[in-house]
Amino acid sequence: MMFSHRTNVSWGRIPGLLATAGMLLAAPLAQAADAAVALPALFGVPVDFILFAATLLGVALFHHYVLQVALTGLATITTYKVLFTGFKTGAGIAGFMAHMGHEWVLLANLLGLLVGFALLARHFEDSGVPEVLPKLLPEGWLGPFMLLVIIFVLSGFLDNIAAALIGATVAASVFKRKVHIGYLAAIVAASNGGGAGSVVGDTTTTMMWLDGVSPFDVVEAYIPAAVATMVFGIPAALLQHKHMAISRDFQAAHRIDWARVGIVIFILIGAIITNVTVNLKFAAAADHFPFLGAAVWVALLLAVPLRKPEWSLVPGAFKGSVFLLSLVTCASMMPVEQLPPASWPTALALGFISAVFDNIPLTALALKQGGYDWGFLAYAVGFGGSMLWFGSSAGVAVANLFPEAKSVGQWLRHGWFIPVGYVVGFFALLAILGWHPHEKHKDGAPAAVQMQMAPAAVSPASTPAVGAPGYR
Repeated sequence: MMFSHRTNVSWGRIPGLLATAGMLLAAPLAQAADAAVALPALFGVPVDFILFAATLLGVALFHHYVLQVALTGLATITTYKVLFTGFKTGAGIAGFMAHMGHEWVLLANLLGLLVGFALLARHFEDSGVPEVLPKLLPEGWLGPFMLLVIIFVLSGFLDNIAAALIGATVAASVFKRKVHIGYLAAIVAASNGGGAGSVVGDTTTTMMWLDGVSPFDVVEAYIPAAVATMVFGIPAALLQHKHMAISRDFQAAHRIDWARVGIVIFILIGAIITNVTVNLKFAAAADHFPFLGAAVWVALLLAVPLRKPEWSLVPGAFKGSVFLLSLVTCASMMPVEQLPPASWPTALALGFISAVFDNIPLTALALKQGGYDWGFLAYAVGFGGSMLWFGSSAGVAVANLFPEAKSVGQWLRHGWFIPVGYVVGFFALLAILGWHPHEKHKDGAPAAVQMQMAPAAVSPASTPAVGAPGYR
């Protein structure tokens, strides 16, 4: 579905203001960075953040030229850092090269996954399975709702990019490519929500697992994710059903290409095995080589003799990937040295910030700081990026399949139920389980475990409460 230029511009002004408001939520991050080291600032906000906010605002206003805007922002921020402030790894060109030497593995993994899974999605589309699914999905609005539930479940053990692309491919088939933008936003939210409670379902939860956080501390994120899915899933399904109902052509003879189905399964299993094996056995090596992205491409190439991928998709997928990588690189250069004190309002705000700021460095900072309830954090940084189409890699992947989704205004206008679902899910978890922060897990066993093992060794009178003066 294409919209006129006039409509895009009018709605583009609204997300521009919302993107600016989102950056204001990051003010505590800017203040923390400014307190750590003196940086050139305007009205107390480091110039680095202002340049990044301008880049995001440009993406919101000029969605027909998002790649050009992102690359311009990257060049501007890089030049500014090289000439004036330097990087955490050093000053000038040498500092920039050292910084990219640290970031290249993440960028290469994202590139490999986004382009590789685009080819996987076409294999799945050409397999004929999406044409058979209308017979399995319920009639009425329950059909599109159940598709969101399937995506949610798939994302728990698949990468959320793969789950989103498979769901978008199925939607393109069962709705004859007449997929509403609000429903596309719901597909992305379902994939991100489904991975929030699994240590193999999202990069941020995998980071927590590698850092020593127990998977049982993360799994509680499924509570708010499930609540959020109900909140946004029902209106999204009703919206899609009204826009285009499921096409149920029972007379047509659908033939399944089992070879392509096998290729899809082979690629996904290879990615899962690689992810788990590297995380458990070769965690240190993961910082030096993009194992996950390489595994997807090795599986793709091994399957070429059986069925050739649609290579013509590579340029478009590569272009969309470069856009996301540009924003991720810009975010990695921001002078964020610490987060505000750990609390549930901070975790709630991080969800909104992750829609415009790379959630990977946010997660790394939270792990270093400690004092968070990891279930809340996993939900916030995992689901929060769904609020904007470029807020997560899954959103960028879906937007590559449906270019009409690359409008922040239309995404916010028709996907309004995503931020509503995020907030409702967050407070549902707060009401059901409450906020139970964990001490820095790398200093020993979590506080709760220490209390159970040796309650007499810890004196309540001598142990400050979390966030109180003297708390470590």
